[in-house]
Amino acid sequence: MAATADITLGFMPLFDSAVLVAAIEKGFAGDEGLSVHLVRETSWANIRDRIAVGHFQAAHMLAPMPIASNLGLTPLSLELVAPLALGLGGNAVTVSQDLWGRMAAEDAGPGTDPSANGAALRRVVERRRASDEPPLRFAVVHPFSGHNYELRYWLAGCGIDPERHVEIVVVPPPLMADALSTGAIDGFCVGEPWNSVAVASHAGRIVTTKASIWRLSPEKVLGVSARFASENRPALDALLRALYRSSMWCGESGNHEELAALMSSPAYLDLPRERLMPILTGRLTLGSGATGYIPEFFVPHAKGATFPWQSHALWFYSQMVRWGHTPHSAALAERARDTYRPDIYRQALKPIAAPMPGANMKVEGALTVAAPVGASEKGLVLGPDGFFDGRIFDPDRLDDYVASQR
Repeated sequence: MAATADITLGFMPLFDSAVLVAAIEKGFAGDEGLSVHLVRETSWANIRDRIAVGHFQAAHMLAPMPIASNLGLTPLSLELVAPLALGLGGNAVTVSQDLWGRMAAEDAGPGTDPSANGAALRRVVERRRASDEPPLRFAVVHPFSGHNYELRYWLAGCGIDPERHVEIVVVPPPLMADALSTGAIDGFCVGEPWNSVAVASHAGRIVTTKASIWRLSPEKVLGVSARFASENRPALDALLRALYRSSMWCGESGNHEELAALMSSPAYLDLPRERLMPILTGRLTLGSGATGYIPEFFVPHAKGATFPWQSHALWFYSQMVRWGHTPHSAALAERARDTYRPDIYRQALKPIAAPMPGANMKVEGALTVAAPVGASEKGLVLGPDGFFDGRIFDPDRLDDYVASQR
């Protein structure tokens, strides 16, 4: 097939870029007649700015980033669409050895339980405030990131006010472990492999994970210029099919050794393959001699992992409202929701009979066990998808949810 388009696509050195990497390395993009050039970046701000000025037609993006751009919250705001998700889960919260020692003294648990470890962290914070010590400093990768919103959700759910009781700063993912080891920060929320890098260097201890805070929750998406999407729909459709096939390959356990080897390349993560395998198995080294098994720590394909649920977009919007990043109105909520484009996903994947849910939104956090849902062509199993605090997000009751968080 003759190439239908040349696409330059930016990515960050994180394991959840695996679907993009495998699409190129395993030939799925070529099979669709595409020439895709992956460009490694050093920060999410660079990704944001380079797609805005036209260097990239598409990019590996934090799930809230295109929403923030469409709401006019970022410099050089560009209209973006998110027609495909790049997997579920894959990040964690890591703290310094000193902070972990203080948490352990306050009865932190041996694993990654967000309630037990959050309660221990709250007691540490309360002691520091009582003795007039400076607030703990946590880093996230970008203001409009799942990391920022899930960290805030976890802290608030454990009785820690993220606005007053701690300080939250932005640090690029590859610098997190170094910032922790030098004492510049006390903890961070970042995607793998940077938690494991901090653990391997004895700088930190993983205390909870995204999969523990909100199971099977969204993390990265394919962000695409709306102009490119409208003017180059056949090429975009071909890209989505390539990425979907790549996600299937990445999700097969028999391919995990090869996937870890691909991602270990200097062009991508430049880390030993054996350090990457735990991301795929969920058997993480937590630090301080502890290990843990986190079910569905990173899911590249199963459980509808590539579907751009508009309920995910609205949950991120609800957190933007909660933390004062945007006002709330029906028009803004609609704009946030429509950033995610299941219609493009459905059109692109219809020729390959990919299973698709019958709806564009779902109640988040309602499934306590895996459950089959109505889907086109083939069956689709979703969940469990619970929040650690037992709350449920019903996108049809957005106003009530937003009001309940104030």
